[in-house]
Amino acid sequence: MSKITGEEIKKILPFKGPSFEEVKNYLEKYNDEYIVIKCGGSVLVDQSLFDNFINDISILNKLGFIPIIVHGGGKRISIKLNEAGIKSNFINGLRVTDKKSINIVEEVLNNFNKEITDALKNNDCDSQGITNKQNNILFVKQENKELGFVGAPKEINQSIIEQIVKEKKVPVIAPLGLNKDNQVFNINADTAAGAIAKKLNARRLIIMSDVEGVLDNNRRLISEINSNRINELIKNETISGGMIPKINNCLDVASNGVKGVCIIDGRLNHSILFELLSDKGSGTLIRL
Repeated sequence: MSKITGEEIKKILPFKGPSFEEVKNYLEKYNDEYIVIKCGGSVLVDQSLFDNFINDISILNKLGFIPIIVHGGGKRISIKLNEAGIKSNFINGLRVTDKKSINIVEEVLNNFNKEITDALKNNDCDSQGITNKQNNILFVKQENKELGFVGAPKEINQSIIEQIVKEKKVPVIAPLGLNKDNQVFNINADTAAGAIAKKLNARRLIIMSDVEGVLDNNRRLISEINSNRINELIKNETISGGMIPKINNCLDVASNGVKGVCIIDGRLNHSILFELLSDKGSGTLIRL
């Protein structure tokens, strides 16, 4: 972590973000360790939330972090598929992706990747896109034939990420990968972010979503949860639907050496900063 003075920190911090004292204390806890941040397409589709996200990543960068960004794009993909007259079908939360669909998915995610990198650069934060067409790092195997062109990460070329980080740029990764025949595959963004966090032995994995975090049966936010409690809540269907694969992915990442895995509400201003640099955190911290 690069050294930064107290006065510089004060100039960087947003008015309604974590306090100066909290940030100063937490900065000392991180030592050039990777922070992987996955931001869902459902959050980034809203322009004001997109702008807040870009601003927070820029702040982290100025504070000395070089976060690894993995973005989704599900809502944009659904809109484009609908415009093309293609109905979106899902199996266990994963989009069924046929030959016609994968071309649209690829186009949307590559365009979105450029939009994010351009926005960061315009906010004084140097960045580098990673897609299947540029600096590809994700090599996949087919998830199953029923899902079509949906892949599971098999190999990750971490040297490309390390080189981009060495150049003090923020890597922005699209959830697309190639198989051994150079066929492009769609990857669930949570799965991609989890695999990258494990490969890099990251300090943190933050999943930004359009929910508060994990809720109990009274719809109250659970600030910290372990595997036993998660299994209870799945069994009584408090945790259900798309949250099940999301939280199981988080448990898998936590069991593979990533110290802090959490689901946070990307709709709240500065939720990333509060999670990384404040006592109260943000969302739900997932432990074994």
